[in-house]
Amino acid sequence: MQSDAARALNDYPTIARADYVFGCMAANGQGRDVLIRCSCSIDRIASILPYERYVEAETVLSMQQTGGERMAIFRSAPAALTIVADLRRAQAEAEILCFQ
Repeated sequence: MQSDAARALNDYPTIARADYVFGCMAANGQGRDVLIRCSCSIDRIASILPYERYVEAETVLSMQQTGGERMAIFRSAPAALTIVADLRRAQAEAEILCFQ
């Protein structure tokens, strides 16, 4: 059994990590070196953002891409912008640590 601390550090389901790595590799290439970098990237993001916050940010990003007047809230609401900004900061740190 994992301790609470270990569980908190590894709260991203495998499917979420795999989905991120597949998308990352589609954008960056298919080699083993890219696999390693993309795996590093999601691990770094997971160490910064709890999974629930990651899901919220991904949902907001998805809703921002949807057209229509009702979706404008996801493009302008301070709470939505903060959630996305947190993800972007985590991604930037992962980029620096894993891809350079």
